[in-house]
Amino acid sequence: MTAAPAGRADARRNRELVLRTAARVFTEEGTGASLGRIARRAGVGAGTVYRHFPSKEILIEAVLAEHVEEMVAAAGRWRARAAPGDALFGFLLEAIDRSAGRRPVCDALSEDHGWPRAVLAAGARRFHEALERLLREARQAGAIRADLRADDLAALAVGGVALRSARRDPVRGAQLVRLLLDGLRTRAVTEPEPFRDGTGAPARHGTTGPLHCAECGAVLRVHTTGRPPRYCGPTCRQRAHRRRLAGRG
Repeated sequence: MTAAPAGRADARRNRELVLRTAARVFTEEGTGASLGRIARRAGVGAGTVYRHFPSKEILIEAVLAEHVEEMVAAAGRWRARAAPGDALFGFLLEAIDRSAGRRPVCDALSEDHGWPRAVLAAGARRFHEALERLLREARQAGAIRADLRADDLAALAVGGVALRSARRDPVRGAQLVRLLLDGLRTRAVTEPEPFRDGTGAPARHGTTGPLHCAECGAVLRVHTTGRPPRYCGPTCRQRAHRRRLAGRG
């Protein structure tokens, strides 16, 4: 009686394992990697891969669908925890950051004129709705230009991924992306000095105007005592730390 549920659980685990492994392999080696290569990296038989994903195209679609769903979830998290403008720009930075790490797979989407396929249609619709919601609330808060549409933001995010990838230094690439997004705001927040010297440090006490997160540009809460903050929270702090480590590699 318990064999069938256990078998289904094993099948789900194997499918998730193959998906995670495929995402890593495609990122590291490009979408030319074979299903056999992915099976070896996942530590499963080729039959297991083909059982869940009969062709590489189907596997690429599944990896993309997973990525889109992650972005939809990220949009919801930003909306729940930040002010409208900070939520939109924080989400755009996260989407660009994650997509830059999966550029070979995302390139497959833009190079194939047959996209979006049916498997991606529902996720793409949810992503567009989430982006529309963030944009509408940021516009109502006066945090973004009034003439922008959701498809404009999606196109600019694609450009941001290319901009990130064009710079070998991930810190400098991230700063260029922040400058790109500044053009969408009603008022720029990226300071020229941190951009030039690469520190990303906010202005010190005694300067005029609010301080902004060196990672996402959100307005920081500054206390009257102690050192001024650099980041709005642990998520941006960890992202900046990972980028610094990548720059040393």
